[in-house]
Amino acid sequence: MREPKKGKIKQMGTATIALSSHAALAEIRDSLLETYASNDAMNQLILAHLDSRAWRAQPPGEKSGGRTIASIFAHLHNVRLKWLNDTAPHLKCPPPLNPHRCTKKQAAAALKKSAAQSLRMLRDALSANPDRRVKKFVRDSWMPTWPAGATMFAYMFAHEAHHRGQILMLAHQLGYRVLNQSPHLWQWEKFWKQAGLTTRPR
Repeated sequence: MREPKKGKIKQMGTATIALSSHAALAEIRDSLLETYASNDAMNQLILAHLDSRAWRAQPPGEKSGGRTIASIFAHLHNVRLKWLNDTAPHLKCPPPLNPHRCTKKQAAAALKKSAAQSLRMLRDALSANPDRRVKKFVRDSWMPTWPAGATMFAYMFAHEAHHRGQILMLAHQLGYRVLNQSPHLWQWEKFWKQAGLTTRPR
């Protein structure tokens, strides 16, 4: 039995490494998409358990102009629309929320719609397809434009996590605890299930 040529072995090894790297990158991409698919479930959980009296309560220590919890939730939705319009104009956007008039029910419905479209934008941005339509992430007209990719996901997720912290802190300051503090927001396995995912955090 003849031994395979050394060059052949080297070529097969390189191909195996390439396939392994591609699979690892695909798993990371899928994990990021799953995380964002579960992201809005955290917002929905807060909305479902937030005392209605806290919705438009004026922040303590603010004479006027301070953001209410209602306006923060509206901001989350409206910023998503800005990113969608500027980064993925081919995707249809739901209507914006009026921060001074929207109800909790309207905010919950609007956020679900903008979350679904944001996920579609991220799925295209993180795709390995060279013909993908989302190639640049426009955060704002006065900020540098980034290549669409994993940093885009991190920016979007961090923005929402930041405002969720604000909302929980503000509710506590107003005397309306949400979920008796926030450990429920760390039960990510439940969010994966609520998003209809068959995987687990990985």
